[in-house]
Amino acid sequence: MNDPLQAASPAAEAAPPDIPGYDWRKHKWAFGVDATRCIGCLRCVEACKAENGVTQDAHHFRTWVERYVYLEGDEHARVDSQSDPGNIAASDSQQAFRFDNRYASAPVEKAFFVPKLCNHCTHPACVQVCPTGATYQTPDGVVLIDHSYCIGCQYCVQACPYGAREFNHAMGVTDKCTWCYHRITKGLQPACVEVCPVEARVFGDRNDPDSPISRFIRNNRVSVLKPQTGNAPNVFYAGIDKEVS
Repeated sequence: MNDPLQAASPAAEAAPPDIPGYDWRKHKWAFGVDATRCIGCLRCVEACKAENGVTQDAHHFRTWVERYVYLEGDEHARVDSQSDPGNIAASDSQQAFRFDNRYASAPVEKAFFVPKLCNHCTHPACVQVCPTGATYQTPDGVVLIDHSYCIGCQYCVQACPYGAREFNHAMGVTDKCTWCYHRITKGLQPACVEVCPVEARVFGDRNDPDSPISRFIRNNRVSVLKPQTGNAPNVFYAGIDKEVS
């Protein structure tokens, strides 16, 4: 009997389809997040869902926002996201997501929001563990999934140290952020970047020294999440505490 994993192995050589006018060998995409600007409005989450056809409920998302709150005397932050039960209850019937006001009368010492998404790592563990090559890395630094080869084993979900992948039970495949690859290859910004009202999200080509992301990295003290994993993430953060992971 043929091994279905072996039969699917050609996907390991996968590359994005040819896109007229776009040479993915000339670009090196990266993402920036300024946590000092984020106001937790969640427009990024809504825009991502609308642009990419993500299920319209609080349990499915490609990008999300976490809230970090320190009350007086706290040594560690209290962390929740839009998928927290309390925040789901606060969201309206039109699927406009929001954080509840549970801390309205609390002695808050410090609070901030941290947007999260796939880090499109330089050395992605998800690519290494995929047995069929369904998860692959493009020459321009984006990690994508070829759903025609995905067998739903979820090894990549377990391997990702950032919790950036989810399993689509309806389709039987894994899903995640693509940095809106269908947009950036046409010269557009990812949907989440385009709708952010405070410019907390930044995207661009690191090969271009004048791109928004190159300026962001150059002009801020940036850090990445979980550098000890060796994945070398390409989402750069400004203004986050060491406790953020």
